[in-house]
Amino acid sequence: MSDLRDIEQAQKRVSDAKAYLAIEAKTEELAALDKQQAEAGFWEDSARAQMVSKQASNLRDVIRAYEGAASLLDDVMAAYELANEDPSFAEEFESSLAKLLKLLDSLEMESWFSGEFDSGDAILTVNPGQGGLEAQDWTEMLYRMYSRYAEEKGWKVNVLDLVSGEGIGLDKATIQLEGRNAYGMLRSESGVHRLVRISPTDDKKRRHTTFASVEVLPVLPDDIEVDLNPADVRVDVYRSSGPGGQCVNTTDSAVRLTHEPTGIVVTCQNEKSQLQNKEAAFRVLKAKLYELEQQKRQKEIDELRGDRMENSFGSQIRNYVLYPYQLVKDVRSGVETGNVDAVLDGDLDDFVIGYHKWRMIR
Repeated sequence: MSDLRDIEQAQKRVSDAKAYLAIEAKTEELAALDKQQAEAGFWEDSARAQMVSKQASNLRDVIRAYEGAASLLDDVMAAYELANEDPSFAEEFESSLAKLLKLLDSLEMESWFSGEFDSGDAILTVNPGQGGLEAQDWTEMLYRMYSRYAEEKGWKVNVLDLVSGEGIGLDKATIQLEGRNAYGMLRSESGVHRLVRISPTDDKKRRHTTFASVEVLPVLPDDIEVDLNPADVRVDVYRSSGPGGQCVNTTDSAVRLTHEPTGIVVTCQNEKSQLQNKEAAFRVLKAKLYELEQQKRQKEIDELRGDRMENSFGSQIRNYVLYPYQLVKDVRSGVETGNVDAVLDGDLDDFVIGYHKWRMIR
C-alpha cells in the first residue's frame, strides 16, 4: 500500500496547482465576467456575449477541477486513516489516490497550454497513407478513436467532411472538436500513425503495415487577420455523398474551395445547407492559410502542426501493433500500453499527457 509520503506529495501538488493555475485570480475574473453577463442588454451583442460566456465557462471548469482535487485529497487522507485501522479500506485508499494523481496530471497540463490558440477548438483531419484499402480502413478507425476520445472529454464533435473509401473505410475524415484546450491537447496527435495487423481483407491472412496521417489545426478567432482574398477562391458545389452525406439531402449542398494561389483544396459536405458547408469550409481554409504563413516564418519549428513527415514507413509518431503482439507505443515520449482495444476506443489520455510532458522537458 502507498504510504504517508505519497499523501504528502499529493498535498504539495494540490497546493502547487492552486498557485500555478492562479485560482484566486481566476475566481475574481469569473466574478467580473458573471457580473457582465447579468447586465441589461448584455446579449444584444451576440458575438461579444458568446466570447464572454465561453471565457466564463472555461474559468469555471478550471476552478471546479481544482476544487475537485482538493476535495478528493480530503477523501484520500480519510481513507488512509481508515486503512491503517482496517486493512479492508486499503483498496478504497489506493483507488482514491490513483484518481487524485490522474486529476493532478490533468491540472498540471492546464498550465502547459500557453499558446495563442491552445485553449480553443481544433480541426482534425485524417488522411490515408501507404496501404491502399487497408489505409482507408485505418483512417476510419482513427476517426472513430478521436471521436470517442472527444466524447469522453465532454467535447462537442462536429463532422465537417467524411469521404467514403473504395469499398471499405474512409478516404478522408475532417472533424471540428469544440472544448477547453482541444487544440492544445490534440497537437500531440499531428503526424503519421502506423498500424500493424493481420489484414481483414487478405484471404491469406498475412500481416500488413498501414499508415494514416493526422493534421490538427486551431479554429481561429474572428479577430485573427488572414490574407484571404475571396477572388482567389474558386467555389464548386456538388451533391453530398458518403457517411453522413448520402442521407442528409439530395441537393447540391457540398462545397469545395480551391485557393488558387496556393493550390489548397478544402471540402465540406456534412452540414445540412450549402451556406453552412461554405462557412465551415472557409473556416478550415482560413486555418490552413494561417498555418502556411507560420511555416514561412518558422521553417525549422512548426508549432501549429507538429513535425512534418512522409506518410509512410519510418516517419511515424506512434505505432499500433495488433499482431504478432499487442502494443501501442509513442516513438517520441516512449509511452506504451498493451491494451490496444482501449486505445482504439478512445483511451488516449496517457499518450496525450505523455507527449506534453516530453515536450516540456526536451
